[in-house]
Amino acid sequence: MVESNINEYLATIPEEAQEAVNKIRSIIKKAAPTSEEGLSYGIGGFRQNDKYFIYYSGYKKHTSIYPAPRGHEDFEEELKAYKGGKGTVQFPLDKPLPVDLIKRIVKFRLKENEEKAALKKIKKA
Repeated sequence: MVESNINEYLATIPEEAQEAVNKIRSIIKKAAPTSEEGLSYGIGGFRQNDKYFIYYSGYKKHTSIYPAPRGHEDFEEELKAYKGGKGTVQFPLDKPLPVDLIKRIVKFRLKENEEKAALKKIKKA
């Protein structure tokens, strides 16, 4: 069952990151209310149209969301303030979560997901 897998995953997140991870989950749920939470690549994520569009994880010193639109002009400057790889953004636990930025990233990724699903339907037709 997916829910038990999520609960098992959440139990592995370090205690110091639990609150931030739960806040990220809440932000994602509010920004993408029809999405489904699940487990993929060993971490938590949300899917729509049978495809994961955003993932989250928590560690001792930071939380992360993936994939982050680092190369996109709407996010490039703002994401420079945060560590992470090409498609990752890390939010340090000793600083407040950038709620508005996370919401915008979720909505951006959800829109990308919707566009890809629509294209896939067109190609099948």
